[in-house]
Formats: sequence, C-alpha cells, structure tokens
Amino acid sequence: MEKIYLKYGFSIAGTMIAYFLILKLVGLHEYPILSAVNGVIMGAGIFLALRDYKRKADSFKYEVGFQLGIASGGIASFIFVLFMAIYIFYLDKDFALNILDSWNLNFDNGAQILLFSLFIMSCSTCIILTFTFMQLLKETINPKK
Repeated sequence: MEKIYLKYGFSIAGTMIAYFLILKLVGLHEYPILSAVNGVIMGAGIFLALRDYKRKADSFKYEVGFQLGIASGGIASFIFVLFMAIYIFYLDKDFALNILDSWNLNFDNGAQILLFSLFIMSCSTCIILTFTFMQLLKETINPKK
C-alpha cells in the first residue's frame, strides 16, 4: 500500500503543479476560480489509487482504503503547498498580493494566509473525496440474493 499512495500522491501533486504552470504560461494563474480543477485532479488521482489498490488486494477493507485515499491526497497537498510556497516567496512575490486583492483582503502576512488557506482547502477536498469514493468502492456486507 505504501508504494501506491506514494506513487499517486506524487502523481497528483505533479499534475496540479503542471496545471498551475500551464495557467501561468497562459496568464490565467491569478484567477482563483480556476483552482477548482485541482479538485478534479485530486479526485481522479484518489479514485485511481483506490481502484488500483482494490484490484491488487485480496480483500478491500474500508479502513485501509480510507487510509490510502487520505495518504495519497495528503502527500499531494503537502507537495503542492510546498511548491506554492517556493513560488510565492522566491519566484513571484506579487502573486499573493494580487490574489488577496481579488479577495478584498488586506493582511500584512498575506502569503502565509494564502498558503494556509490552500493547505486547508486541499486537505478538506482530499477527505471529502476519499469518503465519497469509499462509498462507491467499498465491499458490501449485505448477502447476495
């Protein structure tokens, strides 16, 4: 299981980073609404991780699947926030201010608020998507007729 959540965690993070860089090239990276696609990317990655594990495992326990989804999404969230911290603090220092201006927020420590918000949103998305996919993929305890 460890290989699966590392593989998919890094894949999800890499895809979200690539998506952000594509938006940067096009000039659309400062529109927060486009970050909703990150939820789709994370959802696809978590679903694929769970499906991959279910195919390889003899029995698919709910707890193990839930742990796999949380671990995959958590690794992806951490790596993506780490990338964004490097991007905000070293590559584009005006990015955080431009985002916060679009939110009509004026904080002295705007970059930290942005990174904290990004981490909380990413982790909550991971938890909700994992819970949702586990409802679809779990094995039933009801007898078959």
